[in-house]
Amino acid sequence: VVADSKNVQTRIQKFLGLESIIIHPPCDINNFSWMGQGDYYLSTARLTRYKRVDVIIKAFTELPEKRLIVASSGPQERELKELAEGFDNIKFTGNISDQELKKLIGNAIATIYIPQDEDFGMSPVESMAAGKPVIGAGEGGLLETVVHAKTGWLTSPDPSPEELIRAIKEMTPRQALSMRSACEKRATIFCTKNFIKSMRDIIY
Repeated sequence: VVADSKNVQTRIQKFLGLESIIIHPPCDINNFSWMGQGDYYLSTARLTRYKRVDVIIKAFTELPEKRLIVASSGPQERELKELAEGFDNIKFTGNISDQELKKLIGNAIATIYIPQDEDFGMSPVESMAAGKPVIGAGEGGLLETVVHAKTGWLTSPDPSPEELIRAIKEMTPRQALSMRSACEKRATIFCTKNFIKSMRDIIY
């Protein structure tokens, strides 16, 4: 039995009573790269309740001097747009192409990803591959991908808007830039080449 993260391995043991080995899923890190540093923070999580994008939006309604781009869609889209109504610092892109997404990640200050108990989470790896630190929830797969204070900032498992505001204020453009090299290096752990090698090791 192969689990894609320690988080999933723990669930397999708890609910099925089975042992498993961990092989992290492949991320095509060559698809993501540093392009510069714009003036915005980025959320790429699907607009659904367990991704907690509402908490991110609430934080930015209290930070009018900082910009947020929400680059995704989902069943909560209408509700979240209403929550952000009247705040010019919050922008929704809706569905965009892969190329547009890569450009937004490559030019962000940092990404923000606070899902509830994420299995693994490819978004933080893609962010780090582009040299962008991640402000993330300190639970689930993010505990295995993001290194606190080195490649991002991990909050409590269920962050409040107030806690997120503090994390965003800590992650200044200068601070984010200082993490670029560590982020790019960290992302290489989760590359496709390593995934293929690990799978071959257990198959043959």
